[in-house]
Amino acid sequence: MTTFDRRDLLKGAGAAALATGLGSPALAQAAGKVVIGTWGGDYARLLTKNIEGPFLKPKGIEVVQDQASDAPRRAKMVAEKRLPRGSADIQGLSAANMYEMNEAGVLEQIDYSKIPNAKNLLPSMKYPYGIGQIYSGKVVVYSPKLITPAPTSFKDAFDPKYGNKIGIIDIQYIYVFVAASLAGTNGAEMNNLDKAKEVLMAAKKAGARVYPTNEAFAQALKTEEIGIGIMWKARAVQWQNAGIACEAAAPSEGIPAYVSGFAIAKNAPNKDNAYAYMNAMLEKSAQEAFAVDMGYNGTVTGLEIAPDLQKRIGFTAEEQKRLKDLDYAFLAKNDSAMKEWWDKVFKA
Repeated sequence: MTTFDRRDLLKGAGAAALATGLGSPALAQAAGKVVIGTWGGDYARLLTKNIEGPFLKPKGIEVVQDQASDAPRRAKMVAEKRLPRGSADIQGLSAANMYEMNEAGVLEQIDYSKIPNAKNLLPSMKYPYGIGQIYSGKVVVYSPKLITPAPTSFKDAFDPKYGNKIGIIDIQYIYVFVAASLAGTNGAEMNNLDKAKEVLMAAKKAGARVYPTNEAFAQALKTEEIGIGIMWKARAVQWQNAGIACEAAAPSEGIPAYVSGFAIAKNAPNKDNAYAYMNAMLEKSAQEAFAVDMGYNGTVTGLEIAPDLQKRIGFTAEEQKRLKDLDYAFLAKNDSAMKEWWDKVFKA
């Protein structure tokens, strides 16, 4: 779970002051405008291609993208909390960050009667304060050349018998804790930190390697320095597309979900248009296009995805029953303690 520091908050406060005192082109004031806070790059381009162009432009709604990483955008929301009108209507955030912003008191509680397409939402993607747009799940990623038979569980991913062929990603320590807890409790608990530590220390003693980033882990997988670890299924698909010989296995203990979605600012100037954006992102064709373009699963029922693509990015009906939304309150409360143990004990 990422958080923002004091510098991010000061940046947001500065932006809020500038917007209030001088006016800002990003302020959502026109009736036909909606300002969306989002990450840049390909994701921003795909929002325009798959949602904004096909569904909002024909309705005369002008979309202004406020592109930045999520930390400064969240800081700005907090800095603008007391303003009657914020600088954005709707924000793209992970489920964990949506939870954090709701706890900060800056999110609108969603009126689902204003989102007709929400009737098709998967129940796990429907939050009181936001909506999931796309999702993937934490799976076991492995080299079929090095790891046989194929793994079926998180317990396999941390099995000491694989020694230094086990790879673990430093920046994903929270999700590693969750997976290790599931492994240590045979799927009974996601938040059993003592069991998680036992599993991780056994893997460490066997020679497990820790990599600083997702990219470093991928490179080690490519060169066969490691043969097994855990990662989002969508990222495994991207690695396969890049020529890395790897496969993904849905763990029997449960599949922790990563959800990316949208939330409406409590002081959004154009809430009706924000709701229109949410409804558009749940359109069938928009959801299908994101599956093709990004390798992530849609969050509504009834999608028509090519069978070969669905097999690579998706989850079977039985696997979908094993999807687990994280306990964001528990993780927020225990984040510091987990990070301290991770740095001082596990990585020592």
